[in-house]
Amino acid sequence: QVQLVESGGGLVQAGGSLRLSCAASGSFFSIHDMGWYRQAAGKPRELVAAISSGGSTNYADSVKGRITISRDNAKNTVYLQMSSLNVEDTAVYYCNAAIELIWGTRRVDYWGQGTQVTVSS
Repeated sequence: QVQLVESGGGLVQAGGSLRLSCAASGSFFSIHDMGWYRQAAGKPRELVAAISSGGSTNYADSVKGRITISRDNAKNTVYLQMSSLNVEDTAVYYCNAAIELIWGTRRVDYWGQGTQVTVSS
């Protein structure tokens, strides 16, 4: 069974930095796109950043220049380096991965359990 396990959330002051990690485990053939989403209280879940298996990246306009997504394919891990954090970044952050369980089959979306990021003013 595939699992995505996130770590690295916590409380940080405005202007500070955090690094989130998400590791995929279990039995699968390949991981394709990976990404980070966030959901603030009372708001819908939104894309923060995404990265393809080849390293192409995509960012929400609100985080460009402050947040960097990267991945280590050998470790099946995706990272989110966040800096210059502000209170609007407070949310639960979720890891997402499109995984091909068996070669040639349809990719399946998996989600992590979420990690809380709280930015204090």
